[in-house]
Amino acid sequence: MDEANDFLSMSEVLGRRYSPERMEDERFGKRPDLLVVDGGKPQLTAAIEQLEELGLDIPVCGLAKSDEEVFVPWDETPIVLPSGSASLYLIKQVRDESHRFAITFHRELRDKAMTVSVLDEIPGVGPKRKRAIMRHFGSLKRLRAASPEEIAEVKGVPASVATDIWRELRAWDEERASVAAKA
Repeated sequence: MDEANDFLSMSEVLGRRYSPERMEDERFGKRPDLLVVDGGKPQLTAAIEQLEELGLDIPVCGLAKSDEEVFVPWDETPIVLPSGSASLYLIKQVRDESHRFAITFHRELRDKAMTVSVLDEIPGVGPKRKRAIMRHFGSLKRLRAASPEEIAEVKGVPASVATDIWRELRAWDEERASVAAKA
């Protein structure tokens, strides 16, 4: 991801999280004492600008992973915490925990997205057949490359359903290609 996308992503996330509606909602907790953003000067700048736009005065710093540098708004030169120091250990733990949380969240989204697929739209393909088909092919990409005869090799999938699956996948691929061409 390039810095421009990081900048936009940072603004979007902070705009949603610290919107006036969310700040008033007790379920989102209190206003933080410090906001540590993942990234260097560009991400820090994006965070500060978004918070200013929201009218929030929350102290912010950025942590760049490459050299474990801490960026602060009042200095162009990053702070390099001493190796082995308690402060470096703490800030690394905060960063690593946020990464773990984000990775877990994205895995859950991916797993949820995998339970809903183009196969759900095909008559004759219920949860059991869908599971058998996905187990057999291992991925939607490999299923899309299969012929109707190869799909029919899956135990419990009749030839007529295999043909319907193949046709639906062709239509789905064509639709995706059409959308991509317009973009």
